[in-house]
Amino acid sequence: LLWIIPALPLAAVALNLLFGDRLGKRGTAVLACGAVGLAFLAAVRAVLAVAALPEEARAITETAWTWMRVGDFKVDVAFLLDPLSSIMVLVVTGVGFLIHVYSTAYMAEDPSFRRFFLYLNLFMFAMLTLVLADNYLLMFVGWEGVGLCSYLLIGFWHQKQSATDAGKKAFIVNRVGDFGFILGVLFLIANAHSVNYHQVFASAPALGAVATVATLLMFLGATGKSAQIPLYVWLPDAMEGPTPVSALIHAATMVT
Repeated sequence: LLWIIPALPLAAVALNLLFGDRLGKRGTAVLACGAVGLAFLAAVRAVLAVAALPEEARAITETAWTWMRVGDFKVDVAFLLDPLSSIMVLVVTGVGFLIHVYSTAYMAEDPSFRRFFLYLNLFMFAMLTLVLADNYLLMFVGWEGVGLCSYLLIGFWHQKQSATDAGKKAFIVNRVGDFGFILGVLFLIANAHSVNYHQVFASAPALGAVATVATLLMFLGATGKSAQIPLYVWLPDAMEGPTPVSALIHAATMVT
């Protein structure tokens, strides 16, 4: 049940939106931290299932539904857990849970306590979608989701002009990198006729220069997200967000 892992923080976002006023600070904190804690336990269970498989077969793919189908081209909302995504899903949920718990005390006196945890849970959902996606297009949904959440969290204290400017700067610089990423995906659709990882990898030797161009374009997206030269200028200003945001974005998950 891989879909449970990203679904838990998304469910917390929905419940926060619907019932947040009734929950109070304690209820909001329990809901937000509990969802991420349960996601971590679900991730541990899934990773143990992968580890129990023979070494050459350590990958689990789960298709939730078919997202789009155009002729022979098909994209699924599907999740993939292999050794690489196993590491990342444990880092995201494990470290993310600790940051959520720390945030309950750090933000205790903030009047926008509920809004902060709504953004934090949404960030977790986007990051888990990114690392568990089994195709480039679904990965791009998570990719854009973490970009949106970084904008919302960096500019969280929007009454300060410096915070709103920092949020906008991060958003715009990342859009430059993300334009490269989506161009790379379009190259693959046009030439490999697929966005599924395994199908693209299998056809990569026959793609020749197209594979190189697509890889470089996607690398431009990674350059923006991980604040590398020349798309690094948003990172120093990103400290305008609350400290737990810096821990989540810079130290633990998104930049990594």
